[in-house]
Amino acid sequence: MKKFFITGGSGFLGKHLIRKLANYAENTIVYPDSKSCDLIQERSLNQYNSEKYDFIIHLAAWTQAGDFCLRHPGEQWIYNQQINTNLLKWWWQKQPQAKLVFMGTSCSYPEGVINIERNYLQGSPTQSLYTYAMTKRMLLVGAQALSNQYGLEFCSFIPSTLYGNDYHNDGRQMHFIFDLVRKIVDASEGGDPPKLWGDGNQVREIVHVDDFLNIMIKLVNDLKNDILNIPGTQGYTIREFAKVICNLCNYDPSLVEYDTSKYVGAKHKTLDNTKLIEMIGNYKQLELREGLKEIIDWYKNSNRQ
Repeated sequence: MKKFFITGGSGFLGKHLIRKLANYAENTIVYPDSKSCDLIQERSLNQYNSEKYDFIIHLAAWTQAGDFCLRHPGEQWIYNQQINTNLLKWWWQKQPQAKLVFMGTSCSYPEGVINIERNYLQGSPTQSLYTYAMTKRMLLVGAQALSNQYGLEFCSFIPSTLYGNDYHNDGRQMHFIFDLVRKIVDASEGGDPPKLWGDGNQVREIVHVDDFLNIMIKLVNDLKNDILNIPGTQGYTIREFAKVICNLCNYDPSLVEYDTSKYVGAKHKTLDNTKLIEMIGNYKQLELREGLKEIIDWYKNSNRQ
């Protein structure tokens, strides 16, 4: 039997992870929400001191998609540093037997270099995501410091943009792939023509949440005090993603508009998979059209806001 403590369990990745772990009846899974355990408060985790966990999986972060990082850099620094420091301190003082597993972010990589793991802490992250990226870097540095001094064990996985069904649909900004689906589906059902941010030439990469979690679970015991990219199989421009979605929705892609006055983010963001292939060999992922059809169907059947 394994005992898991999960932060951020109500988020997109957290919900999928909990379902996957729950498939094994012998697992014990504790996943408090922010109301019962506010990680910004220093002593919030003490209520869980009596149990000893095998894994602490840290998914919680104070952030949103789109231009949120541009509008809230100061709060992101304060809140995410508090969340991460409180979690690291609890791990060190109360759960040193647990392996800490946490998420990195592709935006921590500096622009203009290969996004390979050895470059994760090098140079300066993308300016528009700078503060959030630096808090993720500091999370890694904190884990490394505690590991070096006290012999604690951790690992960190860095995904490309995750997608799949059961994403939030409550009016908050969505990650780009969900935003494309939302705008194009709405247009195909008689709404306004979709207006996408930027010129559409930004290159992005997506990885289905189930593919990501299958790899993470497979390697969580093998990856020790290290980080690992888990990317999609190929990068595409926003225009290419939009064309596939339009085809699946029977919508004319020439009607899609591009707003170059809006936030663009990094021009090119894909992850190197050399290290991953060295660990597991060549791997398969859900085919792009099949994955996009899944989230189109999810969105059509969801309660839209």
